[in-house]
Amino acid sequence: MNNKIRIVFFLVLFFQVALAQEKMDSVFAHLNLTFRGKPLELNKEYVSENKDTLQLTVFKFYISNLKLEYADKTTYSEPDSYYLIDIENPNSCKIPIEKTTGKTISKVSFSVGIDSLTSVSGALEGDLDPTKGMYWAWQSGYINMKLEGRSSSCKTRKNEFQFHIGGYRKPNYAMREVVLEPKKSNFTVEINVDVAELFSKLELSKINSVMVPGTQAMQIADYSVTMFKTK
Repeated sequence: MNNKIRIVFFLVLFFQVALAQEKMDSVFAHLNLTFRGKPLELNKEYVSENKDTLQLTVFKFYISNLKLEYADKTTYSEPDSYYLIDIENPNSCKIPIEKTTGKTISKVSFSVGIDSLTSVSGALEGDLDPTKGMYWAWQSGYINMKLEGRSSSCKTRKNEFQFHIGGYRKPNYAMREVVLEPKKSNFTVEINVDVAELFSKLELSKINSVMVPGTQAMQIADYSVTMFKTK
């Protein structure tokens, strides 16, 4: 084995060990995007409880303010935690939270959406960058959740539906809190996000376009928390 091969070999080994160590030392939240428990796929045909046949073309939402509570009642709040979950980016569904303490996690809580202070903070970076397509303008702030697709139930152009849910000003404050109790988790909190739960509360023949903050957006924001459950 010549020197170059040895160097490459040891570099590969080093990075493998580093990744394994990171996995052992970190607590992750893993979000499984599903429809009735099966992996959610774009452009695949599904049928809701309301008998609406539908296909999703866009599904994005923000997770923020991540907090952990341990069995011994100690807590951890992640500072500046803003994550854009996007079905088109599988890596976005695995969120590193903190270095593990080895303690059992009894609760995990987070917000669906972006808080009012951040919404008026101007152009931001990372997942909050307006180029991600999740920012209206300072008057309306961030889009907390974006769902787009097609359904034969929609008497619209190309049978399309569009739900852009957001708003940071009362009474149209769309951010919602989710509190879950994982089952004896130490390293990975498995969270199912079942879109079927949301569509079970929507009749696409009656409501198929919500693009601004308002009463309908607040109602769908309320519905959205039912999607989240721990495994």
